[in-house]
Amino acid sequence: MTVVVKVGGARAVNPAGAVADVTALTDEGEDCVVVHGGSTAVDETLEALGDEPEYVETPNGVMGRFTDERTMEVFEMVLPGKLNTDLTAQLRKCGVNALGLSGVDGGLLTGSRKSAVKVVEDGKTKIRRGEHSGKIESVNDDLLESLLADGYTPVVTVPMIADDHTPVNADADRAAAAVAGALEATLVVLTDVPGVLESPDDETTLIERAATPADLERVESAAQGFMGKKVMAATEALDGGAASVVVADANTESPIRSALDGGGGTHLLPGVLGEGEP
Repeated sequence: MTVVVKVGGARAVNPAGAVADVTALTDEGEDCVVVHGGSTAVDETLEALGDEPEYVETPNGVMGRFTDERTMEVFEMVLPGKLNTDLTAQLRKCGVNALGLSGVDGGLLTGSRKSAVKVVEDGKTKIRRGEHSGKIESVNDDLLESLLADGYTPVVTVPMIADDHTPVNADADRAAAAVAGALEATLVVLTDVPGVLESPDDETTLIERAATPADLERVESAAQGFMGKKVMAATEALDGGAASVVVADANTESPIRSALDGGGGTHLLPGVLGEGEP
């Protein structure tokens, strides 16, 4: 079994549990690919440089970052630079044969570029230009499989490389989804909440399992704000061939192994797409 682990970039996410679990899984002979974001570090760096991070709402209600040229420069500096290096070093310190990659390296994550996006402002849909982002359409799974076969644990981050050969931003959750789909892996998305909650402020309302299209509707209705993008990524992963997806709390003891063993998180199975049996 191959496990793709998405480590969230929010300030409240502590990667220590994920690092320990990846160490344990690789020691047991499991193949792991780690994908990470870095939204908080990007925001903090922008603010330190005197710039204000900008988030926008799409017409379908999903929140996302608007990536202008300056923000793209910070992304290239922070994610494949500091954060990927730091996480790779942490894993190597624990004995994991980790190897850091961005989506640009070896054409790992490729697709089309978006130079403009639709956003909702004051209740009206508008076109914003100057966007530096893209949609991942292809994963160099041969590269990942070769690294795994040679005993490496890839540590992957954005940016991706667009069809005009320009590095552009891509959502890290959707990058993890694309990787999991390409490898037909189990995807564990680690975040700062227990999973998808019916009531965002009540952890007892965790939706533990989604195995049918009706279950998926319930999950999508409950997912608010940035959780909506994680659920979107989960469905993309399943549609792309992932075995299953778990959205779980990064800050629990053994977060990955607990999620894989069914002990936590929201589990989404291929049946939510209306294809096959759960």
